[in-house]
Amino acid sequence: MNRFTMQRRIAIALLSALSVGGVLILLDGHNPFEAYKVLFLESFLNYWGFSNTLVKASPMLLAGLAVIIPMRAGVFNIGGEGQIYIGGLFGAVFALAIPDLPGLFGVPLIFIAAAAGGAFWAAIPAYLKAYRGTNEVIVTLLMNFIAIHIVSYAVAGPLLAEGAPYPYSEEVSEAYRLPILMPRSDTHVGFVFGLAMTVILYFWLRFTPSGFHLDLVGRNARAAAYAGVDQKKTVIRAMLIGGSLAGMAGAIEVIGLKYRLFHLFSDGYGYDGIVVAFLAALNPIVAPLTALFLAGLSAGAGTMQRAVGVDSSVIEVVEGLVVVLVAAALVTPRTRPISILKPLARNLRLRRQTQRQKKEA
Repeated sequence: MNRFTMQRRIAIALLSALSVGGVLILLDGHNPFEAYKVLFLESFLNYWGFSNTLVKASPMLLAGLAVIIPMRAGVFNIGGEGQIYIGGLFGAVFALAIPDLPGLFGVPLIFIAAAAGGAFWAAIPAYLKAYRGTNEVIVTLLMNFIAIHIVSYAVAGPLLAEGAPYPYSEEVSEAYRLPILMPRSDTHVGFVFGLAMTVILYFWLRFTPSGFHLDLVGRNARAAAYAGVDQKKTVIRAMLIGGSLAGMAGAIEVIGLKYRLFHLFSDGYGYDGIVVAFLAALNPIVAPLTALFLAGLSAGAGTMQRAVGVDSSVIEVVEGLVVVLVAAALVTPRTRPISILKPLARNLRLRRQTQRQKKEA
């Protein structure tokens, strides 16, 4: 499937999902055009609405990338939600344990701690998939619930703030809080960080040997094996990168918005990341746009309900339809016939042999 055909199918799927949502709005006795007008104007053209959109888009973007990278290697990472929770926990523990560092050093270290937490949580299903053949969808999905309960235990026990009426930790140091991007709002630089990660991952996939290996494994495992690519290591690498990205999304929520670790602090961003990834057709450079679109739907749902009277659950239906219809639109495999990939694989193998011979010489 060429890029134009893929984009056309995704556009049709998206319009179909919005159309079904419009029918539901109409059956509820409201004007769908008026409802969508309020939804999109408030989400993208209103200062406060757009600030809310950016706040939601920040973790969505990283969660989407956490799905895209493993899926490019042929692995389904449905565990972004759990990885967000563990990443947020690791980041919060570091921030609370070492509160006196300057922000210039502390914030990067918090992101590193969160990335390590997310990668650790992703390493378990990665190992089981690569070396035991276990279904990663089931494992990552079930591990989401374990992670949520681990964080709930932590904030209700060891990390519980003194006198807290609800399970949450002490506040992180002000030096660790992300800078505000839009004055008088909660919009922080998290989305800018997500854009930077998007560009890095795009160039890594496009121009580095390890990125090429990952894509080759996802496109055709037989061709990758023919080229001598270690598929097990590639699968683990893809999952670790995905887990670290989701973990950093957890850190963004902790030090960018809530400033402490809460029970149930993620609003399902790990699952939203799946929609972002599908809507972007697994292209990381498109993910910021799809994250903004999905965040706009979520941010504008409440405004639409208050202004027009449409129940915000309609937007949840639209989001679900986007996943189903886009998945159906992309039903044609991303893999190319092995006869086409064999020359690429042969060239890769010859280059490796040449490099090995040079080293031996």
